Amino acid sequence: MDWENGEDAAADEATTDDEQAPLSRLEEEGDIAADYLEELLDIADIDGDIDIEVRGGRTYLAVIADESAEGLDALVGTGGEVLEALQELTRLAVLSQTGNRSRLVLDINGYRGERTKYLHSLAEDAVAKVKSEGSAVHLSPMSSYERKIVHDAVADLGFVSESEGEGAKRHIVVSAD
Repeated sequence: MDWENGEDAAADEATTDDEQAPLSRLEEEGDIAADYLEELLDIADIDGDIDIEVRGGRTYLAVIADESAEGLDALVGTGGEVLEALQELTRLAVLSQTGNRSRLVLDINGYRGERTKYLHSLAEDAVAKVKSEGSAVHLSPMSSYERKIVHDAVADLGFVSESEGEGAKRHIVVSAD
């Protein structure tokens, strides 16, 4: 590469320090989280591969198994409760090493993908019920990540949703306006 002739000057100008810093921070976050999860899997004697992806200003980690997923399914738990707890522990591991809060998303054995399909279906059903009955529909409590998925799905369908309640009782209300 010849810097004096400016062959990569356009590429250099396109990526400023501000743009590089968040990406390298997110990549570092992914590496720290993956190391933490790898240690946990080793301790629990559970086989799984860890994939790291950075997109949309977040780090996404996926733990997947090639064969039997019994051990990984235990890390998801009923309704994803264990997965949510493990995600928080992983975020704390990143915080303790970097001093920065993490918004990483952890998925195990494709649970979040399946859950996203379910949440889209839930949003469609709620909108259909609002259309047919005309009254607002209250959904069951869910995590902020899941609420975001439902809010987006409802908005895509041309309806309105808002979160109500506090803490573990926070839920979505879908309405026509």
